[in-house]
Amino acid sequence: QVRLVESGGGLVQAGGSLRLSCAASERTFSDWNMGWFRQAPGKEREFVATIMWTGSKTYYTDSVKGRFTISRDNAKNMVYLQMTSLKPEDTALYYCARVTSWPSGTQGSWGQGTQVTVSS
Repeated sequence: QVRLVESGGGLVQAGGSLRLSCAASERTFSDWNMGWFRQAPGKEREFVATIMWTGSKTYYTDSVKGRFTISRDNAKNMVYLQMTSLKPEDTALYYCARVTSWPSGTQGSWGQGTQVTVSS
């Protein structure tokens, strides 16, 4: 079973940037479409962005378009989420996951996530 580990979260002021990373334990990952999801306190988990296994196609939820960029490096078994112009409403626990149904369907297997906190 492929293990996914998220990192790169932290505390940042509004308008700032962060880069999240997701490390996969096996090369099988390179055949997967991958996505980033987030869950804010008291809210349901929501889709953020997804990238095709080739890296050639991406898809974003409307609230992050133009601010976030998803990318991947299959040689390193990594997926990234570059976040810019961060807003307090981006505060959440961020997860990466395999996307089994484009653009946001998952198998429901989640790691520990990485916390992003944006102060106003």
